[in-house]
Amino acid sequence: TGKRRRRIRVRIAVTRSFIASRSSRLIWAAISNSWLQQKSKLKEEVLAHPNVAIIGAGLIGRAWAMVFARAGHNVAIYDNAPDASAKALGLIRDGLTELAKHKLANDPKGAASRVRYAATIADALEGAGFVQENSPEKLEIKQELFAQMDALAAPDAILASSTSTIVASRYTEHLKGRHRCLVAHPVNPPHLVPIVELVGAPWTSPDVIARAKAIYEGTGQVPIVVRKEVDGFILNRLQAVLLSEAFRLVGEGYVSPADLDKTIKDGLGLRWAFMGPFETIELNAPGGIPDYCDRYGPSLARLSEADAQIYAGANRKCVLGEWAKALSPAEVAKKMEWRDARLAALVAHKNEQPKAT
Repeated sequence: TGKRRRRIRVRIAVTRSFIASRSSRLIWAAISNSWLQQKSKLKEEVLAHPNVAIIGAGLIGRAWAMVFARAGHNVAIYDNAPDASAKALGLIRDGLTELAKHKLANDPKGAASRVRYAATIADALEGAGFVQENSPEKLEIKQELFAQMDALAAPDAILASSTSTIVASRYTEHLKGRHRCLVAHPVNPPHLVPIVELVGAPWTSPDVIARAKAIYEGTGQVPIVVRKEVDGFILNRLQAVLLSEAFRLVGEGYVSPADLDKTIKDGLGLRWAFMGPFETIELNAPGGIPDYCDRYGPSLARLSEADAQIYAGANRKCVLGEWAKALSPAEVAKKMEWRDARLAALVAHKNEQPKAT
């Protein structure tokens, strides 16, 4: 019986030791899992809300600093011109104060405090997860600057250019980190006009495009993805056609410059303030976009000296394939009511504004 009691005590001790050991493993596993989750969450937050380096403290660079700072990002701004970055801080502070008057910045003082002057490009890039470059529109400058940024920035930092004319493949081809480079073309001034055209080179990582898109959306900007490189991107190509025709019409004596401007600001521009061209024509024919193309495609092609097939066949099928589903008559009527209400509000707003001097 004594031996039996000793065996029982040994078994109990072993069992307790096993339970304690297993509990320890479970506790440490839980702690480790919690730490990993917190680390992953922190990494996601850093990727979504990185520190930002602004390279170039001119008009566009300062506007970008305001965009990122008012969205809560810490911003370092650098310019190679003497005192440019330091002077920019005052202009950024004043700009944020002005934005707050129009309820476009919640805490201008707090936002301004998140912007710092960087003495060197290396200082600006230190700890940055996102870089917005704003140098002059010269290829050799872009090539030199992106080579510097690629060498100095963190390996997972995104390098974005504000260029309005030069595709990224022309200044990133030979970089080790070329996969993280892209164009992020704004419209002047970007702190007031939210569109940003994201244009990758053939080697830009889709993940980089997606991350950049999410970061810009987080600041309140409206990024669009240009699927492949094209000179002028999207906005400037549309603008180029309109401006070229405007100059031609005035130059050939059809209209005065002032009246042509009225055609946009008191005509097309009113709808375009909140609707794009496809959205507009969908409401301008009973059967939506296909009906509009059938009715007006040939005459529009003739006026613009374009191939009429862009309004028909495979090209039209491509457009409709990516467009939202066709609206029912009831949905068209409802959207027309929405459009008219927005137009009425916009016209009323314009009428209340002081005339330009």
